[in-house]
Amino acid sequence: MKPDLRFTFQADMPAHRLTITRDFAAPKALVWRCHSEADLLDRWFAPEPFTARTKSMDFSDGGHWHFAMVDPDGAEFWNRFDYIRIEAQDRYTSRDAFSDADGAVNPDMPTSDWDVRFTGEGDRTTVRTVIAYASEKDLQTVIDMGMEAGLANSLTRLDTLLDDLTTERTPT
Repeated sequence: MKPDLRFTFQADMPAHRLTITRDFAAPKALVWRCHSEADLLDRWFAPEPFTARTKSMDFSDGGHWHFAMVDPDGAEFWNRFDYIRIEAQDRYTSRDAFSDADGAVNPDMPTSDWDVRFTGEGDRTTVRTVIAYASEKDLQTVIDMGMEAGLANSLTRLDTLLDDLTTERTPT
Protein backbone atom coordinates (compact mmCIF):
# COMPACT_ATOMS: atom_id res chain seq x y z
CA MET A 1 0.00 0.00 0.00
CA LYS A 2 1.27 3.47 -0.91
CA PRO A 3 1.98 5.86 1.94
CA ASP A 4 -0.16 8.97 2.25
CA LEU A 5 1.41 11.46 -0.18
CA ARG A 6 0.53 15.05 0.60
CA PHE A 7 -0.35 17.41 -2.25
CA THR A 8 -1.20 21.03 -1.57
CA PHE A 9 -1.82 23.74 -4.12
CA GLN A 10 -2.21 27.19 -2.61
CA ALA A 11 -2.83 30.34 -4.62
CA ASP A 12 -2.01 33.64 -2.93
CA MET A 13 -3.69 36.04 -5.33
CA PRO A 14 -2.57 39.34 -3.72
CA ALA A 15 1.07 38.14 -3.75
CA HIS A 16 0.51 36.53 -7.22
CA ARG A 17 2.19 33.36 -6.05
CA LEU A 18 1.50 29.62 -6.03
CA THR A 19 2.90 27.27 -3.41
CA ILE A 20 2.80 23.59 -4.27
CA THR A 21 3.94 20.94 -1.81
CA ARG A 22 4.14 17.28 -2.77
CA ASP A 23 5.49 14.22 -0.97
CA PHE A 24 7.05 11.28 -2.79
CA ALA A 25 7.77 7.75 -1.61
CA ALA A 26 11.32 7.78 -2.96
CA PRO A 27 14.79 8.87 -1.88
CA LYS A 28 15.68 12.53 -2.37
CA ALA A 29 18.54 11.73 -4.79
CA LEU A 30 16.15 9.89 -7.11
CA VAL A 31 13.50 12.63 -6.99
CA TRP A 32 16.26 15.16 -7.77
CA ARG A 33 17.38 13.12 -10.81
CA CYS A 34 13.81 13.14 -12.12
CA HIS A 35 13.86 16.96 -11.99
CA SER A 36 17.34 17.41 -13.44
CA GLU A 37 17.76 14.88 -16.28
CA ALA A 38 16.06 15.45 -19.63
CA ASP A 39 15.30 11.80 -20.36
CA LEU A 40 13.52 11.47 -17.00
CA LEU A 41 11.68 14.82 -17.27
CA ASP A 42 10.35 13.66 -20.64
CA ARG A 43 8.72 10.71 -18.89
CA TRP A 44 6.60 12.78 -16.47
CA PHE A 45 6.62 16.57 -16.95
CA ALA A 46 3.34 16.91 -18.83
CA PRO A 47 -0.22 16.11 -17.84
CA GLU A 48 -1.90 13.25 -19.69
CA PRO A 49 -2.61 12.95 -22.54
CA PHE A 50 0.39 15.21 -23.34
CA THR A 51 3.99 14.06 -23.42
CA ALA A 52 7.10 16.14 -22.88
CA ARG A 53 9.88 16.21 -25.47
CA THR A 54 13.19 17.92 -24.76
CA LYS A 55 14.86 19.87 -27.53
CA SER A 56 17.85 20.95 -25.43
CA MET A 57 18.88 20.99 -21.80
CA ASP A 58 21.78 22.28 -19.74
CA PHE A 59 20.97 21.79 -16.07
CA SER A 60 23.47 24.25 -14.61
CA ASP A 61 23.56 27.82 -13.31
CA GLY A 62 22.70 29.95 -16.35
CA GLY A 63 21.57 26.89 -18.33
CA HIS A 64 18.15 26.08 -19.72
CA TRP A 65 15.61 23.41 -20.55
CA HIS A 66 13.74 23.91 -23.84
CA PHE A 67 10.93 21.45 -24.42
CA ALA A 68 7.53 20.92 -25.96
CA MET A 69 4.39 19.49 -24.47
CA VAL A 70 2.98 17.43 -27.31
CA ASP A 71 -0.69 16.48 -27.58
CA PRO A 72 -1.87 13.15 -29.05
CA ASP A 73 -2.37 14.78 -32.48
CA GLY A 74 1.23 16.03 -32.52
CA ALA A 75 0.55 19.71 -31.75
CA GLU A 76 3.50 21.21 -29.87
CA PHE A 77 3.29 23.73 -27.03
CA TRP A 78 6.79 25.08 -26.38
CA ASN A 79 8.25 26.13 -23.08
CA ARG A 80 11.61 26.98 -21.58
CA PHE A 81 13.11 27.08 -18.13
CA ASP A 82 16.16 29.28 -17.65
CA TYR A 83 18.05 28.00 -14.64
CA ILE A 84 19.32 30.72 -12.34
CA ARG A 85 20.85 28.83 -9.43
CA ILE A 86 21.24 25.15 -8.69
CA GLU A 87 22.19 23.72 -5.31
CA ALA A 88 22.59 20.01 -6.06
CA GLN A 89 19.86 17.84 -4.52
CA ASP A 90 18.53 20.69 -2.37
CA ARG A 91 17.17 23.49 -4.54
CA TYR A 92 17.00 25.17 -7.90
CA THR A 93 15.57 28.46 -9.09
CA SER A 94 14.48 29.18 -12.63
CA ARG A 95 12.46 31.44 -14.90
CA ASP A 96 9.66 29.66 -16.75
CA ALA A 97 8.18 31.01 -19.97
CA PHE A 98 6.09 29.94 -22.92
CA SER A 99 8.23 30.01 -26.04
CA ASP A 100 8.37 29.07 -29.68
CA ALA A 101 10.22 26.11 -31.19
CA ASP A 102 13.41 28.18 -31.38
CA GLY A 103 13.25 29.13 -27.69
CA ALA A 104 12.13 32.74 -28.12
CA VAL A 105 9.93 33.73 -25.19
CA ASN A 106 6.30 34.55 -25.99
CA PRO A 107 5.78 38.05 -24.51
CA ASP A 108 1.98 37.66 -24.64
CA MET A 109 1.97 34.82 -22.10
CA PRO A 110 2.80 34.88 -18.38
CA THR A 111 6.34 34.16 -17.19
CA SER A 112 7.12 32.99 -13.68
CA ASP A 113 9.99 32.50 -11.28
CA TRP A 114 10.26 29.06 -9.69
CA ASP A 115 11.95 28.19 -6.40
CA VAL A 116 11.98 24.40 -6.02
CA ARG A 117 13.25 22.87 -2.76
CA PHE A 118 13.87 19.23 -1.90
CA THR A 119 13.89 17.78 1.62
CA GLY A 120 13.93 14.15 2.51
CA GLU A 121 14.94 11.34 4.72
CA GLY A 122 15.13 7.70 3.78
CA ASP A 123 12.49 6.81 1.21
CA ARG A 124 10.39 9.95 1.72
CA THR A 125 10.97 13.24 -0.09
CA THR A 126 9.05 16.50 -0.03
CA VAL A 127 9.25 18.94 -2.92
CA ARG A 128 8.06 22.49 -2.22
CA THR A 129 7.67 24.73 -5.25
CA VAL A 130 6.93 28.44 -5.02
CA ILE A 131 5.98 30.01 -8.34
CA ALA A 132 5.82 33.81 -8.50
CA TYR A 133 4.08 35.72 -11.30
CA ALA A 134 4.37 39.38 -12.26
CA SER A 135 0.72 40.09 -11.53
CA GLU A 136 -2.49 38.67 -10.16
CA LYS A 137 -3.81 38.64 -13.75
CA ASP A 138 -0.91 36.40 -14.88
CA LEU A 139 -1.54 34.04 -11.99
CA GLN A 140 -5.25 33.90 -12.82
CA THR A 141 -4.39 33.15 -16.46
CA VAL A 142 -2.44 29.99 -15.57
CA ILE A 143 -5.04 28.91 -13.03
CA ASP A 144 -7.69 29.25 -15.75
CA MET A 145 -5.48 27.19 -18.08
CA GLY A 146 -5.73 24.27 -15.61
CA MET A 147 -2.46 24.61 -13.69
CA GLU A 148 -3.70 22.81 -10.57
CA ALA A 149 -5.11 19.75 -12.37
CA GLY A 150 -2.15 19.68 -14.76
CA LEU A 151 0.40 19.73 -11.95
CA ALA A 152 -1.51 17.13 -9.95
CA ASN A 153 -1.60 14.83 -12.97
CA SER A 154 2.08 15.38 -13.80
CA LEU A 155 3.14 14.67 -10.22
CA THR A 156 1.11 11.45 -10.25
CA ARG A 157 3.06 10.51 -13.39
CA LEU A 158 6.24 11.25 -11.44
CA ASP A 159 5.05 8.81 -8.75
CA THR A 160 4.73 6.11 -11.42
CA LEU A 161 8.19 6.89 -12.79
CA LEU A 162 9.73 6.78 -9.31
CA ASP A 163 8.08 3.39 -8.73
CA ASP A 164 9.44 2.14 -12.07
CA LEU A 165 12.96 3.41 -11.33
CA THR A 166 12.92 1.93 -7.84
CA THR A 167 11.83 -1.43 -9.27
CA GLU A 168 14.60 -1.25 -11.90
CA ARG A 169 17.18 -0.68 -9.15
CA THR A 170 15.87 -3.44 -6.89
CA PRO A 171 17.11 -6.91 -7.85
CA THR A 172 14.46 -9.64 -7.85
